[in-house]
Amino acid sequence: MSSRRRLIAAACIGNLLEWYDFAVYALFARYIAASIFHSSDSFSQLAQSLLVFGLGAVVRPLGAILIGRFADRNGRGAALTFTCLLMGAGTLMIVFDPPYETGGRLSIVIICVARVLQGLSAGGEIGGAAAFLTEQATSGARSVTASFLQATMGLSNILGATVATLATLCLDQTQMTAWGWRLPFIVGLLIVPMGLILRRSPDFAGSARTPQQSETPVLKTLLRKYRPSLRVSFGVSILWTAAPYALVIYLPL
Repeated sequence: MSSRRRLIAAACIGNLLEWYDFAVYALFARYIAASIFHSSDSFSQLAQSLLVFGLGAVVRPLGAILIGRFADRNGRGAALTFTCLLMGAGTLMIVFDPPYETGGRLSIVIICVARVLQGLSAGGEIGGAAAFLTEQATSGARSVTASFLQATMGLSNILGATVATLATLCLDQTQMTAWGWRLPFIVGLLIVPMGLILRRSPDFAGSARTPQQSETPVLKTLLRKYRPSLRVSFGVSILWTAAPYALVIYLPL
């Protein structure tokens, strides 16, 4: 594998993990609801499960800010490795989260904390990886290089749907509710070592050093000079974010 391809793979592997875990939680929300949340009403259980799923989206902006500042101080490579570890920790907590009958309310607390960790990780991952890819792109190839990041987001949905299909075909409803819903998250954990190996390679660590900081107050400049463009960008981003969850995740439920 060439150095350029290795750097692209290192940047994208974490992004694949982030959105794979988001996808499989949503696809298995019904089974997670039956296992972790205590209610005699299946609709209420599903609503609680989806609210916890939403925690990941709520904290994503905070993750972008906190991990962005971490990257400014410690380098982009350290930040991207940290996001991979953070997502792995959240996924591990979901895998070992006991059912409500065993853990009681602690089970709900564990899955809430896990989703917060995953949301913080996702918020810091996509911005850092996108910046890294554009910085490493050759002249005239920035768009196509950065496009691999978006491609891995689509690939994560395909991978999540494939694992969900295989699990539901091979296991019955009782098995899925008892332990089968944990299998996709175990598959996600297998991606973590791959990401860490790629992101700790000398090529990636050397290339992912944060560039020298500019003295220009970027945030103030954006708010003063580019406010209309920011509003349009926010609107497009909201639509782009909501549509996949509505069409790809919610409707199959």
